Amino acid sequence: QVQLVESGGRLVQAGVSLTLSCAASGLAFGDYDMGWFRHAPGKEREFIAAISWSGGFTYYADSVKCRFTISRDNAKNTVYLQMNSLKAEDTAVYYCAARSGIAYESVESYKYWGQGTQVTVSS
Repeated sequence: QVQLVESGGRLVQAGVSLTLSCAASGLAFGDYDMGWFRHAPGKEREFIAAISWSGGFTYYADSVKCRFTISRDNAKNTVYLQMNSLKAEDTAVYYCAARSGIAYESVESYKYWGQGTQVTVSS
């Protein structure tokens, strides 16, 4: 079956960098656009970034543009999220997902989801 497994989340101080990984199995990874979302307590699940199947196109939420970078390695079936200059408001559970729908920002566009990894930023 399809599995997306996120890793790399931890407690960090504000201002540092952190890179999340998402390892995929059970699907033709190179055929899927991939995305990262986050879910903070009391808030809706929020789109963060997306990358096309080839890696040639990336798209970011305004809230993280210029601080976060999404990338992928199709040979390793892995997508990454590099997060720089972390802020307390970046605290959330971060999820990767494989897109099958149209809108990059829409939760409903993503068919497969990981279990998430917790990122906590202390100020």
